[in-house]
Amino acid sequence: MTPIHLLLTLLGLTTAGFFIGRSRASSVCAAQGGPRTLHSRPLYYGTLTSLWCAVPALIVFSFWLFFQSAIITELTIADLPDQIRSLPEARLDLVVNDIRNLVAGNLVGEKISPVIQAAADHYKSLEMISLAALSVIVTVMAMVAITGVWLKITPRLRARNHVEKIIEILLIACAALAVFTTIGIVLSLLYEAIRFFNIVPVHQFLFGFKWSPQTAIHAEQIGSSGAFGAVPVILGTVLIAGIAMCVAVPLGLMAAIYLSEYANRTFRSVAKPLLEILAGIPTVVYGFFAALVVAPAIRDAGDILGFSVSSESALAVGVVMGIMIIPFVSSLSDDVINAVPQSLREGALSLGSTRSETITNIVLPAALPGIVGGVLLAVSRAIGETMIVVMAAGLSANLTANPFQAMTTVTVQIVTLLVGDQEFDSAKTLAAFALGLLLFVITLILNMVALMVVRKYREQYE
Repeated sequence: MTPIHLLLTLLGLTTAGFFIGRSRASSVCAAQGGPRTLHSRPLYYGTLTSLWCAVPALIVFSFWLFFQSAIITELTIADLPDQIRSLPEARLDLVVNDIRNLVAGNLVGEKISPVIQAAADHYKSLEMISLAALSVIVTVMAMVAITGVWLKITPRLRARNHVEKIIEILLIACAALAVFTTIGIVLSLLYEAIRFFNIVPVHQFLFGFKWSPQTAIHAEQIGSSGAFGAVPVILGTVLIAGIAMCVAVPLGLMAAIYLSEYANRTFRSVAKPLLEILAGIPTVVYGFFAALVVAPAIRDAGDILGFSVSSESALAVGVVMGIMIIPFVSSLSDDVINAVPQSLREGALSLGSTRSETITNIVLPAALPGIVGGVLLAVSRAIGETMIVVMAAGLSANLTANPFQAMTTVTVQIVTLLVGDQEFDSAKTLAAFALGLLLFVITLILNMVALMVVRKYREQYE
């Protein structure tokens, strides 16, 4: 039985367990004198039965599949001849990859040695035995759970309390999984970044003015030993994100003010969904738009005005990125402005304030914490954007503040450094993790600043 079929079987048993538990509770309460004799409603007894049927079986299913590949690989290696098992680790890994590719059917047209073929057949047999054992264990566990809960259903069984406790434990597990995932991401970035900083000093990375991680052909070139100064990359990221925010924040905020304070319901019901469609357009489409429309238009306009504008200017990228981010600012700001109590508007208007004065002096300050949160989300979106910059901006890290010149960002350099087969012991590849850690720190600082602003104005207006 394949894992998909096993999951479908478990789903069917869970559904059957729900109806069995609920039917058992109904029959028990009928025999004892009515529904009032039960501690909980029959729905909770069915839910308790389905939870005990599904949760333990899913835990075993997940752990089994997680460790299955490693265990089968070790057993397959142990069955190989001694001359293959004694190979260096790198060569042995290649043999194991050939075996797995053969099992997956990716080496059909190549000549396969009898030893590799026998190992692949052994791997397949072990995999079939493992899946068969998993199917039996999971099915038996589900049926035993249904039977056990069915036998324990009595009027005194606190089914609602048990269900709520199990759901609480599941919610805690989900929250812990999210926390541990974040910790794992940070630790992985930190570990690889420390390896990079063992090769390149921290001060050279943070304060260096030359970024050239590529290996050069001639020894006299900068890239022959690698230049890992991140200042040009950081400057490009900040400049492009700043241009995007100069476009997105005014347009998005003014659109939100108009939709929430001035527009009638008919116009709002049409304009807001159309505005939010911008958020659903793939970023690759924005990249094409920036490379084929906006960048040539800005270059031609620069030629007319006498400016030297690159065909891959930071201005074109920032403008298109700002257009993409407008829905994030407008939609969130509109929701926050609408959440401001109407009594504040009516009080300001009753004292003689005009509508514009009410919006400027009352509504916007009261909605400022939410607006700051929306702008923060937009900034994070701008800093983390990759596809538009890859398609419409340059890959060279130029140390300049001129928006008409080609620039690059941190995310583009990460993509460039990790494309293709890379050696994870070189400073070139490890530099991507250092850039990722730097980006994480910048985002964390932005979050802290935004949180301080939110707390300050929330205490003032609440």
